[in-house]
Amino acid sequence: MSSPTSPRGTLAPRQSSPKQARVAIPKTEPQSEGKSPSFEQAIQRLGEIVESLEEGEQPLEESIKLFEEGMRLAQSSQQILDLAERRIEELLSVDESGQPIVRELPDE
Repeated sequence: MSSPTSPRGTLAPRQSSPKQARVAIPKTEPQSEGKSPSFEQAIQRLGEIVESLEEGEQPLEESIKLFEEGMRLAQSSQQILDLAERRIEELLSVDESGQPIVRELPDE
């Protein structure tokens, strides 16, 4: 699909359809400083950020800030998934005699 161009050959501003309205994407829940959102909150916010960036309605600086926030959320979500995977591996591990190996994993 080609981009619309103005008579001079430069890109014309993107036209939004009548159904689309520019809506600010609020953060789902304010987080206290230093506290990471839950996995579910992070995924929900990531979805909102992706939707907002795909619409392309915000200025460049705001887009960059949203992208940075999305990257932080993606990293914290990956850390949560990595910890969950380690916990599951621990729960499924067995010793030579087939007995489950049980030990505490540190919370991260």
